[in-house]
Amino acid sequence: MPDALIERDGHVMVITMNRPHRMNALSGAMLIRMFDAYEEASNDPDVRCIVVTGADGNFCSGADLRAMAGDGEDADPLDTRARMADDPDIVYKALFRHYRPSMPIVAAVEGVAIAGGTELLQAMELRVAGESARFGVSEARWSLYPMGGSAVRLPRQIPYTHAAEILLTGKHLTAAEALDIGLIGHVVPDGGALDTAMELAHAVADNGPLATAAITRTLHECDGMALDDALRHEWDYGQAVFASSDAKEGPKAFAEKRRPDFTGT
Repeated sequence: MPDALIERDGHVMVITMNRPHRMNALSGAMLIRMFDAYEEASNDPDVRCIVVTGADGNFCSGADLRAMAGDGEDADPLDTRARMADDPDIVYKALFRHYRPSMPIVAAVEGVAIAGGTELLQAMELRVAGESARFGVSEARWSLYPMGGSAVRLPRQIPYTHAAEILLTGKHLTAAEALDIGLIGHVVPDGGALDTAMELAHAVADNGPLATAAITRTLHECDGMALDDALRHEWDYGQAVFASSDAKEGPKAFAEKRRPDFTGT
């Protein structure tokens, strides 16, 4: 059974981390399959949004520490060694260290989203969690380093002192606490995260795909830039959207009181 499952629902791709026996701990095969899915979505104009979730009531419990300790049994038939030999950076691309797909990602979190689970979450634009979900970046507890970028990303996304406490103590947060500090955007009854995430994803996918892709690129590329530099950087993206056929279709549909028919051109 693959460590990550890929499905389509209209213009939305759904990626399910699929190692429930290990609370969906990250394996090499899982990360490679996820990266392949991001690339597939980025190269398919019919995909306009991605949802990432986990199988059987958990999002992701981080890197598989058992595998790191030598207990590496796994049923996924993917030849991870060959793929990593071809691209030694592929795992870190899947962790979004220096790679992003071209459309927004919605996280649907149930259960644990610890260590690498919270690291993945930080690279996703919209975030929904069941009320019993737990979050944290626990690497320091085991004398490890959060290589998914949390030491950089987290203090840019939530207040510095909260980020520092999470990173340095390894503390875990409830869904309510994560919502309160802005790490996630929605808390829903347990079992409802995927449904709400799909509603958000379809709302994104119903919008102009060129506009949402350009806004997503701006969010990624302008993060950390000085304001004037960021405003100059985004200008060309905005101009390209306004020059598109979809930018004519949107106002026309509004005037005619109908649903727009966007083509991504």
